[in-house]
Amino acid sequence: MFKPSWDLERSQSVERHTLTVLVDNEPGVLARVVGLFSARGFNIDSLTVSETEHDRHRSRITIVTVATPKVLSQIKLQLERLVPVHRVHDLTAEGNSLERELALIKVAGKGENRVETLRLAEAFRANVVDASIESFVFEITGRPTKVEQFISLMQPLGLVEVVRTGLTAISRGKEGM
Repeated sequence: MFKPSWDLERSQSVERHTLTVLVDNEPGVLARVVGLFSARGFNIDSLTVSETEHDRHRSRITIVTVATPKVLSQIKLQLERLVPVHRVHDLTAEGNSLERELALIKVAGKGENRVETLRLAEAFRANVVDASIESFVFEITGRPTKVEQFISLMQPLGLVEVVRTGLTAISRGKEGM
């Protein structure tokens, strides 16, 4: 039975993918990459960028997006066409990558809640980076699921504020980007 292309696209399931993009570190590059997503209605769930090759003035952008396989293919092709882009890798499709995130989490509390907060922080290997009589600020790194779980456990104990870096990722093995 023939299915129109729009019907086929609708039946495809959305997938979460982590893309890494190696670009020239020059003014406006990030705006162009983000503009590509927004102009086409693609959402970015997480975005991190930093210069990683200082001598060559190149930056690495890590983007987490959720899309159908067809839309994801379009995203990668359009990213590759941008002039300052050197390489685009889909770490999710390539498999075997490491993903980490850093978060600073402020928790207020007194008495038994403070003891429980410190106990949970130790179990999650969260570091205390600031402490007062009434609050703690924890630094935690790990997979996003670990960070999410720690945040949800801190909620009933007096969660005040959360700041997250966004996902950063790298492929395993001897090959570089």
